[in-house]
Amino acid sequence: MKYIFSKLNIAWIVFTAVILSILTFLVTGNVINAYYQSTLYTIGINIILAISLNLIIGVTGQFSLGHAGFMCIGAYAAAIITIDNPTLPGFLIGVVIGSIISSLVALVVAIPTLRLKGDYLAIATLGFSEIVRIVVQNMEITNGAAGLFGIPKLTTWGLLIVCIVVSILIVMNFSRSAPGRACISIREDEIASEAMGINTTKYKTIAFIIGAILASLAGAL
Repeated sequence: MKYIFSKLNIAWIVFTAVILSILTFLVTGNVINAYYQSTLYTIGINIILAISLNLIIGVTGQFSLGHAGFMCIGAYAAAIITIDNPTLPGFLIGVVIGSIISSLVALVVAIPTLRLKGDYLAIATLGFSEIVRIVVQNMEITNGAAGLFGIPKLTTWGLLIVCIVVSILIVMNFSRSAPGRACISIREDEIASEAMGINTTKYKTIAFIIGAILASLAGAL
């Protein structure tokens, strides 16, 4: 607790809050033009994506290249739902559906692939990402390679900031929890972790699923 509320962390929190307040004022007041607003939105979405990938690579130490697949699932799920229901509840339903599909797919992918290590894991997850791309481009519901049109813009600056904060809190709390510390031990030395009785596949799968859900959220946004 003392580490969390250290002077350095408090200073960074205050600095971040001030910057976000200024950006919010500029965005809501249309002081920043549409091009730079779009750039800010892209930065925010990529922050969520980076946070989710950091959970898998940084915390757990698993080299995954399949994150684009989960982002794709979240994006298409939200787009399909919001085209028929262009409201904020419709968008939230799309986020939930995308998260459920991503978590189930992540579970199916994680159980066999997370037993691999190093380059083999990277190749397997890259293959998964390519499978998602090919499937999406050949489905009627996604309109094939032509993609979807008329997607309503429901992502607001406030919603994006809330999602970034929630993503950070999820990863930080997970990292400091018992499963998170198990993931850190796996990152440091997987063989030693197994020797100490840690179910490495279980904890790697948990981290992989959480990362997939957050990547799906980034895609939806």
